Amino acid sequence: MLSAQEVQTIMYNGLPSAADTALQVEWVEGNRARVRYPFKPSMIRPGGTISGPAMMGLADSAMYAVILGRLGALEMAVTQNLNINFLSKPAPVDMIADAEIIRLGRRSAVLEVRLYSVDSDDMVAHVTGIYALPATT
Repeated sequence: MLSAQEVQTIMYNGLPSAADTALQVEWVEGNRARVRYPFKPSMIRPGGTISGPAMMGLADSAMYAVILGRLGALEMAVTQNLNINFLSKPAPVDMIADAEIIRLGRRSAVLEVRLYSVDSDDMVAHVTGIYALPATT
């Protein structure tokens, strides 16, 4: 298993957009991870809320973080499927993603992510996804 800092370093080195958005891997622990997306005005959509693409990117990054934290430096693990349900209007503040591996197989992982506005217990989006895992020799 990798530490949060090790996961963040892999993400920043392999995914320049993670560094550009300043995503922060706050912690990884077993089958769970938390990622923070610091608020930037460019995340806003008409209506003064966080855009859907920003939330989807955060969810995908959180899934990748928990995969890396649990399985190590599998840089070639890739999103196979992502489903998102937008539940409420997020505030224009930092976003938090809590990700969990629900099922881990040899070639894929099924994950769940819950998105929140910072300092709120109200979930703003619920995400499920599948990551394809590279073959190991």
